Amino acid sequence: MSLFSRSSDLPGLHGATRDLSASGKGMKRLSAGDIAVVDAPDISRGFAQRLIDAKPAAVVNTGLFSTGTIPNFGPQLLLDAGIMLVEGVGADVWLPLKDGKKGRLTDEGQLFYGEKLIASGHVLTSGDAQVAFEDAQQHLVDYMEAFFGNTIQFIHSESPLLIDGLGVPDVAHELLGKKVLVVSPGVGHKEQVKNLRHFIREYEPVIVGVDSAADSLVELGYKPDFIVGDPAGIGADALRSGARVVLPAAPDGHAVGLERIQDLGIGAMTFPSAVESATDLALLLADYHDAEIVVNAGAPVDLDSLFAQASSASPSALLARMKLGPRLVDADAIAKLYFVRGGGNLGWLWVLLGVFVLAATVIVIAGFGGQGSFTDNLIDTWNNIALTFQGLFRDLLSS
Repeated sequence: MSLFSRSSDLPGLHGATRDLSASGKGMKRLSAGDIAVVDAPDISRGFAQRLIDAKPAAVVNTGLFSTGTIPNFGPQLLLDAGIMLVEGVGADVWLPLKDGKKGRLTDEGQLFYGEKLIASGHVLTSGDAQVAFEDAQQHLVDYMEAFFGNTIQFIHSESPLLIDGLGVPDVAHELLGKKVLVVSPGVGHKEQVKNLRHFIREYEPVIVGVDSAADSLVELGYKPDFIVGDPAGIGADALRSGARVVLPAAPDGHAVGLERIQDLGIGAMTFPSAVESATDLALLLADYHDAEIVVNAGAPVDLDSLFAQASSASPSALLARMKLGPRLVDADAIAKLYFVRGGGNLGWLWVLLGVFVLAATVIVIAGFGGQGSFTDNLIDTWNNIALTFQGLFRDLLSS
């Protein structure tokens, strides 16, 4: 297949543009010779292989194929497959982009519809990708050495907390053996809580609101049992909801926001430690008091976020989650279990139940609706229905 249009004198690579954004459907329609437009900074090897299998002529990225944070193989795989790569065109490309519309991509990294320029970026070469990979590899090594150096220092200073729970507030037996839901104010936390409604209804977990997520819980109609965080960023309604308030405090016991608590006339407990994240403190609180299972919404931490140097992937975050071990479950995992349970596979059971209920209702009404016995009334009703349909059938034949 020729990479250049024979029907146009305009230079460049011609092909249908495909919207591969999260809201687009271009991945299903992507085929050989198309121009794929993606939002994939540090594009993964897996995603790159999916693109290669579809055989597009070019991939245009709103971000950088390699940001320099992690050494990723995706860009080199695409280039080795003979696919043209253009990066850094920016998010503005989504406004004029129309999935399936014929586009033109020049050797300079400019994307056109006809003669109208809709995006422009940098053409990535194999040499560029190799240099970026090597730089990112060294950067990651340096970062991980510093990270685990800080982790060792944190363990040294906070081992009494991590091992024996020194400083953890005494909350009696409110968490012992209970299922606990810790909600943090991360991206999408409200939607996660909505998706957990069946879990919350079935198990009635102890709900812990972290920082402003306490306001989100009240807004969604839930009453938090505990609030952990700086009250300066938490609304008065949440603080006055009856939840037990836990204030993060410095190792010397000083807690920021104590004055606001006192002004509102609310009691509070302090949690002195060097841990800066209220989410990590909430997790350690649940761990020390032997919660059976802890579901965490709004604060995911995994190896990818650690490699990407996300602020949430701190030494305390890593250790708090390791402390909980198998008892810690991400909210999305719990929500998916309930989605499967209530999915379309069981829909036919509800239909069948509805049919049984309808049939039972008809039988009861017919059986008790006449002057004779229950059985005689059913027989009379059935005969009347049969005669009615027989008459309708006869009328249809005669017409």
